[in-house]
Amino acid sequence: GRLQGLEPEIADAPDARPLRLAGGNVRFEAVRFAYDPRRPILEELSFELPAGRKLAIVGPSGSGKSTVVRLLFRFYDVTGGRILIDGQDIRTVTQATLRAAIGVVPQDTVLFNDTILANIAYGRPGASREEVEAAARTAQIHDFITGLPDGYETVVGERGLKLSGGEKQRVAIARVLLKNPPILVLDEATSALDSRTEKALQAALERVASGRTTLVIAHRLSTVVDADEIIVLEHGRVVERGPHAALVAARGLYHQMWTRQHESPDERLAAE
Repeated sequence: GRLQGLEPEIADAPDARPLRLAGGNVRFEAVRFAYDPRRPILEELSFELPAGRKLAIVGPSGSGKSTVVRLLFRFYDVTGGRILIDGQDIRTVTQATLRAAIGVVPQDTVLFNDTILANIAYGRPGASREEVEAAARTAQIHDFITGLPDGYETVVGERGLKLSGGEKQRVAIARVLLKNPPILVLDEATSALDSRTEKALQAALERVASGRTTLVIAHRLSTVVDADEIIVLEHGRVVERGPHAALVAARGLYHQMWTRQHESPDERLAAE
């Protein structure tokens, strides 16, 4: 990661207002971004993700996919262009309300050295025990938890019980269900798992995403064949866009990536 001292402080605008949600439409308008002006990461990225739809961003490692998520969360400000949620430039709203509107299932879930109950409740501090359990059921981890000697009071994380990759992902899914955000970001949440675990989690994620505005940063193309639109990035530029079938038929970069992943199912596109 970058050295702390070099992180630009992202501050709320003096007149920042709460984000007013109306479904969660996301628009990137000619977005440019560079950590260093000599090396642009994103150039003129434009797309619209209508409320309730699913858009996937794919591309080789280093294409800029993960940067899109950091900009949407406003961990960094765009170098050019703008990002709108329901018509509001995200630089004009408070970061707290912006981030409350977006739920993320990250590639690597951070667990705190605390009870499994507290770890799930992190999605919405103040949630009731019943709500936590309902989220855990949908994420298909409730039975695993109740099977532990200390159940929901089991301490996990650094000095507690070590959860497997699939279990950690289920905690992340439960957190997002509890948060119940209109906008969902999946940073290829299942790339590290074996295929049986992945299929089960994929089903859980589809339930979570249903009816929400969903942005997927995909490394495995099999998970995004159902996306309304797929954007193919290479060196920070959009080289192709469209639904899966059209992209395969176009025989360009997407077709190449698709063919490569299908020749050897275990070969993973290197995660960014």
